[in-house]
Formats: sequence, structure tokens, C-alpha cells
Amino acid sequence: MHILCIVCVTMKTGPKRMYEFVVKVATQEEVHFAEEISREMEASARARGTGIAKRTPEYIREKMLCGKAFIALETIQNKVAGFCYTESWSNGAHVANSGLIIFPEYRLYGLARQLKSFAFEESKKRYPTAKFFGLTTSLAVMNINSELGYRPVTYSELTQDEEFWASCQSCVNYPTLISKEKKNCLCTAMIFDPEWEKKRLQKLRSSGNLALETET
Repeated sequence: MHILCIVCVTMKTGPKRMYEFVVKVATQEEVHFAEEISREMEASARARGTGIAKRTPEYIREKMLCGKAFIALETIQNKVAGFCYTESWSNGAHVANSGLIIFPEYRLYGLARQLKSFAFEESKKRYPTAKFFGLTTSLAVMNINSELGYRPVTYSELTQDEEFWASCQSCVNYPTLISKEKKNCLCTAMIFDPEWEKKRLQKLRSSGNLALETET
């Protein structure tokens, strides 16, 4: 079992609150959180007026049971604090860590970064040669993706698998996507291509700039 613990103490009005977080691969032990996660996904998208496509509790349970979901738990109160899952298309050639949410009570503690990073590293073990991509309207997620090595791209560089685009149907911006023939929408497209990254690093080494990038 893969676990990462973070302890945060909040200093607000009233007594101290201590949170202890665990970030892990979701298992059968967490399936009872599926309905709560599904509701929060919908509420988060509704609050922003854009973004996360709705996922049913059944879909979330399925991801948990096949080891393709990642969860942040607040262990003192035994509550779910965050969630995301892995999807793949074209026989694993294209992969996305999707549906990233942090429950409102647990935001501003760096959980999104920890959960996204953990999901990315675990998913690369399962899909070592895949191109990882994402569509998001969240500046915070864009910043996290950039730290992980993603770069902004046009929609033409994403998977053209119709199953992927069909998953956008529950997003409020789907009519916009269709009106633009899936060439653009409100979401920013980002991708991590291991081959592209390998070539980029080779160029840096040959130019002697790799050490400078590491230092910065």
C-alpha cells in the first residue's frame, strides 16, 4: 500500500484543529465514499460554472476496485479529503489523471499538489510509455501540471478516441466544444510526453544547460 502522510495544524478562531492526511491508491475499503465523491464533483463543477464532467458513484467504485483511483483521507475523523482517478485510451497510449477534487474543508493545505503528484507517479508505473494529458479550467491544476512536466498544447495533440470526447458530455461546456468541432473549448489542454521530455533533456545536456535548469 502506497501512503503519504502530511500533518497540518490550523490556527483559527477557537480551539486548534489538527488534520492528518493519507494519500493512497484507493481500494475496496474506500468504496463507501463513492457517493460523497460523486456529489462533490458535481457541486465543484456547479460552483465554478465549468469543468469536471459528472461521474456516477458506480463509475467511481469501479475505478477504486481496479486500482485506478487515488484518494486523500483525513485519518483523525476518517473522512475523504480528495480524489482523482486514471483513464486510458488507445490501448494505454493516452492516459489522464482526471476528476481531481479536494473537499472544501481541506483546501489550502497543498493536498491537490500531493494527490496529483502521487497519482501521476503511480500511473506512470502502470503506463510507462503513455502520453499523459489533461483538460482543465483551473489555474491551480495548470500550475501543478506544469511542475510535473506537462506543457500546453492544442487539442489536436490529444487523443482522438471518441470515447474520450463522449466523457465530456456531462460538462456544461460540451455545446461549446461541439460548436468548435473539438478543436478548442474553455479548458486548457496540457500534455506530458515522455519521448518529448527525453529529447528536451538530451538537448539541454548537449548544450550544457541541464545543470542550470536543475539549479533553478
